[in-house]
Amino acid sequence: MELGTLYIVATPIGNLEDITLRALRILKEVNLIACEDTRHSRVLLDKYEIKTPTTSYHSYSNDSKLQFIIEKLTSGHSVAVISDAGTPGISDPAFTLIRAARDANITITPIPGASALLTALVASGLPMHHFRYYGFLPLKKGRQTLLTSWRTAAEEKNLDETIIFYESPHRIARTLEDLIKHLGNTADGWDVVLGRELTKLHEEFIRGSLSEVSARLKKSTPKGEFVVLLSYRRF
Repeated sequence: MELGTLYIVATPIGNLEDITLRALRILKEVNLIACEDTRHSRVLLDKYEIKTPTTSYHSYSNDSKLQFIIEKLTSGHSVAVISDAGTPGISDPAFTLIRAARDANITITPIPGASALLTALVASGLPMHHFRYYGFLPLKKGRQTLLTSWRTAAEEKNLDETIIFYESPHRIARTLEDLIKHLGNTADGWDVVLGRELTKLHEEFIRGSLSEVSARLKKSTPKGEFVVLLSYRRF
């Protein structure tokens, strides 16, 4: 029996119009859509009258759900995997499914589209020739070591890349304080851009030095998930 295809379908990060024609066609044609949150995805699917059956696949899904999807694929069914927002596999559980499909020799086809980190980068005004994405920073173990390594690279003028990571609204102020603390004497040399509510009605980019942006967020923390971009301007 011919194996099915796993489609990695990027979905909008905010504005529901930010989806490709190809993505809409694939979502209508596949046999099953694996969603990070079926209720969240239903808003998008209903808007475009997509009636394809869905199943949940999220961080807390057990091995039996993964096996269920792989069995669908090995039985010749086509499956699309989508995240709550953006490109599946980037800081979401789709990576585990993609790897399992690879190991089962299933054809994997990416359907490109929106990505929060690239959306923020191209609008940041920070260097784009080299960048490094860290997902979410460690909460405790490893955080100080990572931030200190950035300071060392800056001190040695060996940092020619823009640093990108995600942060939640209730941790962003603390994270900026940690950056100032652990970047030490290099802190004033960093430019920072915060992108929030990207592609949505209240989209905003907050730019400045670490101290300026940190002071602003101490007065009031805007809502929405953040993309944080850092660039050391003294290399």
